[in-house]
Amino acid sequence: MKKIMILNGPNLNMLGTREPDIYGHQTLKDIEKMCHDKASELDYEIIFRQSNYEGQLVEWIQEAFKENYEGLVINAAAYTHTSVAIHDALKLLGCPVIEVHLSDPKTREEFRHFSYIESVAAHGFSGHGADGYILAIKKLKDLL
Repeated sequence: MKKIMILNGPNLNMLGTREPDIYGHQTLKDIEKMCHDKASELDYEIIFRQSNYEGQLVEWIQEAFKENYEGLVINAAAYTHTSVAIHDALKLLGCPVIEVHLSDPKTREEFRHFSYIESVAAHGFSGHGADGYILAIKKLKDLL
């Protein structure tokens, strides 16, 4: 069974209540269940995590490197636009990285238009809501 990690950045623990007009009404638990269901169909084991702390996300990326995960999906949220540390950690990985965003950052405030993750990601999905995670898991299936 292939092992993939799905990481979620700051404030995503507040999905369902935080700006539902932008991010939708599904909670992160709802998305996690969707991901587990799709991963099970594709014979993947997923590790699904969320942190509001940049260093924790970096440590989990390093864990994915050390434990030879086959793929990593990341919604770094606000850290997408600010974190060279996450960018550098992702460069360690020898597996495909898929970037996910519930909304489309390039259609929002200008400071959201740049992604430190985009240049190290094999693919990205933005603006598909929670379905972006499912698209990312399917894309990993294609890449692996």
